[in-house]
Amino acid sequence: MKNYSWFLFSIFVLCSSMLFAQPDSLYFQKKKDQPIELGWRTKKEVGLTLNQVSFTNWNSGGTNSISGIVTGKAIAKYKQEKWFWNSNLNVRYGLNKQEAEDIKKTEDVFEVISNAGLELDPKSNWFYSAKFSFNTQLANGYNYPNRDEPISRFLAPGYMFFGLGMEYGRHIERLSFYASPFTLKTTFVLDKDLADKGSFGVDPAIYDLDGNILRDGKRVRQELGILLTNQYEEEVFENIKITSLLRLYTDYINSFGNIDVEWELNLDMKVNRYVKATLGSHIRYDDDIKVEVETNEMTNEEIVIEGPKLQWKQILGVGVVVDLDNIIKSNGSS
Repeated sequence: MKNYSWFLFSIFVLCSSMLFAQPDSLYFQKKKDQPIELGWRTKKEVGLTLNQVSFTNWNSGGTNSISGIVTGKAIAKYKQEKWFWNSNLNVRYGLNKQEAEDIKKTEDVFEVISNAGLELDPKSNWFYSAKFSFNTQLANGYNYPNRDEPISRFLAPGYMFFGLGMEYGRHIERLSFYASPFTLKTTFVLDKDLADKGSFGVDPAIYDLDGNILRDGKRVRQELGILLTNQYEEEVFENIKITSLLRLYTDYINSFGNIDVEWELNLDMKVNRYVKATLGSHIRYDDDIKVEVETNEMTNEEIVIEGPKLQWKQILGVGVVVDLDNIIKSNGSS
């Protein structure tokens, strides 16, 4: 990722430079006469996004299709005068069915993010922070149209980050900057076949000349490096909210300077209490994920035919979102 390093670093500096602007002018900082809300705050919602395309005597051509994405989100926040704890759970799963073709998976995310912070100086927006995250998928992934050999499974891969650092934004509800010089990244590949192939950067199995396994592929890979994140959330117009999460990671030992990138940018447009439209972009780069590799049959050594590439996923959909907390409150008050 060295060719992109300065470009990505510039993006990160651009995002984080907002931290040093006057917060009052950016409408980020709470007014002094408004007390900080202490205690627990929770939010739970589920949603369904559908997209259907049908053609009849359409001279431009096209394929009838229907797709859907089921989403679930749970947020729990706890605040005290000197410290806080935030946790998020995100689940997304989507399928697509085109005419004369089998069902394909379009979305598959299971993610947990949790961080805690301690403030030592009430006059500063900087505080000590510990951050944990874990993400994987729920179902098998395939390189369509090949459905015989999964290229990914549940916990293959799974990624876990845990680090200690400093975070800016104690009194800024919608903007956060986090820097950790010591972050442990663990990659899980718990499927034996994928682990033996050395998928997702784990050490592959070693075979003898007769094809017998001398050493199984490792199912866990650990790295220690630097993690930088920038998180932003703002209602730019009435009922139109933008959220951005940028994460940059580089390992101290393995190819220091090669940056793993994860950047999610979403624009949520609320039509009414239940209907919402979403426009999203997800950019990912991982130096351990090769586009095409070949394996030496004698040594099982991987030969990279085509190295890692920048991955990009775009989402546009309209769906129904139900706030479970509002339903519970309505039922309780009735």
